[in-house]
Amino acid sequence: MSWKPRTFVLVGLGVTVMAGLAFVAFRPDPIPVDLHKVDRGLLQVTINADGETRIRDIYEVASPITGTAMRSPVAVGDQVVAGQTLVASVRPTTPGLLDSRSLLQAEASVQEAEAAVHVAETDLEKARDEQTLAQSQYDRAQTLVERGVASLTRLEDAAQRLAVANASVEAAQARIDMAQSTLARTRTLLREPDTLEQVAEGCCLRIYAPADGVVLSVASESERPVSTGAPLLSVGDPTDLEIVADLLSSDAVRIGPGSVATVERWGGDDTLQATLTHIAPSARTKVSALGIEEQRVDAFFDITSPPQERRTLGDGFAVFLRIVEWEAKDALQVPLSAIFKRDGTWVVFLAIDNTVIEREIKLGRRSNQYAEVLDGLVEGDRVVVHPNDALSAGQRIVLRSTLAN
Repeated sequence: MSWKPRTFVLVGLGVTVMAGLAFVAFRPDPIPVDLHKVDRGLLQVTINADGETRIRDIYEVASPITGTAMRSPVAVGDQVVAGQTLVASVRPTTPGLLDSRSLLQAEASVQEAEAAVHVAETDLEKARDEQTLAQSQYDRAQTLVERGVASLTRLEDAAQRLAVANASVEAAQARIDMAQSTLARTRTLLREPDTLEQVAEGCCLRIYAPADGVVLSVASESERPVSTGAPLLSVGDPTDLEIVADLLSSDAVRIGPGSVATVERWGGDDTLQATLTHIAPSARTKVSALGIEEQRVDAFFDITSPPQERRTLGDGFAVFLRIVEWEAKDALQVPLSAIFKRDGTWVVFLAIDNTVIEREIKLGRRSNQYAEVLDGLVEGDRVVVHPNDALSAGQRIVLRSTLAN
């Protein structure tokens, strides 16, 4: 049987159609993916930490004497002015009552002191008599010397005796003063303590605010006995705030004074700005929630945002800090969710038309969301984010968003 050309054409056409149908029937379906366009922009590597606000200068007011602190004239939150606002009053301790034995000893001491005063007064009278005698002898010797009857030596002896007599009078007067002081001191032992009704208002030691600000705490509002150095209250300026952050020592060595931080989760709608001033020179060992020992260190930040932007922020408030360790304003970056390792090399799935290929890339610094691309990609490339295990090079893809439509 001979085949006509027309038959060959029809058979060939049928085979082609069948092959096309078989290819379409057995070709795998495109995999839905999400794509991200590689672009340039600001990239920051941050150290995240919890922090706490703190008033920079807190003035602790303590009792300078032992006594009774009167009821507090101020309450927490009151405004105070340095040197003008009365913040505390302390009444000195009154002496206690003497027992019978101590009373007898005190009375005997008073009698002894009175006798000493009497002896000193007697010595003074004796010294004055001797002074009068020495003065008269000096005057007589001087007259005789002027007449030429007595020698000059006699006048010198009289002058010496007069000087000694004058010194004796001064010494006797000093002994009287000492004896009177002793008597006054011993008499105070017999003085009965004043009752509360007899204490005058002016007896108390008044303490005024050491600085402008507000009262942060009051040890006790009620009247109470206090000893020297006992805390009474604290004063500070709530607008002069700083932030203290607890950092890992390994993170702290990567930043320094002048590092910029963003303050979040402080309660306001907007973020605040802060600058690192210094880091504590020594770290401490702290056990984490997982039971791991860590070396932690305090970092101190100045809040650079104006006070009017943080009116409600106070002392001891919790905040969250993002401390900038490194940044580039025009970095080519790719999401961390798009990169993975293949044989020790970082790769991505690069979308070309409706298929993907694997592309090796070289990375630089990384943040918690993006990585800096040093080589392998250009601005405008589209990469697959969150690739699944079914995706491989050469496979067809379809945008997940188009399926939803």
